[in-house]
Amino acid sequence: MDDRVTPEAMFREIDAEFRFTLDVAASPDNARCRRFFTRDQDGLSQSWAGETVWCNPPYSNIGAWVKKAIDEVRGGCRGVVLLIPGNRCEQAFWQDLVEPVRDRGLGITTRFLRGRRHFDLPGKMVRRKEARPPFGLVLVIVEPRGKED
Repeated sequence: MDDRVTPEAMFREIDAEFRFTLDVAASPDNARCRRFFTRDQDGLSQSWAGETVWCNPPYSNIGAWVKKAIDEVRGGCRGVVLLIPGNRCEQAFWQDLVEPVRDRGLGITTRFLRGRRHFDLPGKMVRRKEARPPFGLVLVIVEPRGKED
């Protein structure tokens, strides 16, 4: 579940709006930006300052990536878009970090994506029924406070 590859077409559509400069949770085979951090480079321990960041995080540790995104935007990152499951709204990271501020002009907005998107699978890069997760997706957009006004 942690190694789902963001489909190229989906990424391009989102990238057209945000113009990402860094993919912080990638591998050489699935990176969606020229600059990227691999699992070994550990995007959670790197600086994202000055970057516009794409993040399709490991779904086993979403909270750490959301917190990092918020901290990095406060520290000079231009913005972060995270692609996460839309059925995690009851979890602590959502309730503590996202819900209190989302869509209120306080730095975090959300966009629930329509339908269930197919992911590519590592090494296969073909769409299969198993590549569609049993949940919808949401973009969590973290920007400098007030930018979304």
